Amino acid sequence: MNADDFRDYMLSFLFLRYLSDNYETAAQKELGADYPQLADDDKRAPLSVWYAENAADAAEFEKQMRRKVHYVIEPQHLWSSIAELARTQHDNLLRTLEQGFKYIENQSFESTFQGLFSEINLNSEKLGKNYPERNAKLCTIISKIAQGIAGFSTNTDTLGDAYEYLIGQFAAGSGKKSR
Repeated sequence: MNADDFRDYMLSFLFLRYLSDNYETAAQKELGADYPQLADDDKRAPLSVWYAENAADAAEFEKQMRRKVHYVIEPQHLWSSIAELARTQHDNLLRTLEQGFKYIENQSFESTFQGLFSEINLNSEKLGKNYPERNAKLCTIISKIAQGIAGFSTNTDTLGDAYEYLIGQFAAGSGKKSR
């Protein structure tokens, strides 16, 4: 995979992490004491536990989140859930990513994120010739990215600086200017 192709994956996954972290922080505020506190070795997203235990309240919760943060990310599409699927080499990672990107772009909140992930081709033959090969390659890519950004702050200034830096580095590597 060349740097231009990797850039699309890296930036998309970095942005998914940013959206996810902001959403989870807002959800924690919204749910207060009802937000699940999981053991350190429990790798599930706390929101997935809340959804499972409060299915009847999920629609109202999402309506409230759309008002407060202007978007919704379903628990299985949060960065933490995606990174865990990658870490465990789950056979359904690619399908879950496709569904998550489609949901965020088309259903998260009106058409605010329409085309947000259009640059990332999850079915590219550069990832593999068939679904199992592409899924396995994505597991490896996402696991490495997750390890690399695990301690990375999602503060908007920090994220903006990192995003600009990465775009500059990718542009420099391809012989183009970043602006």
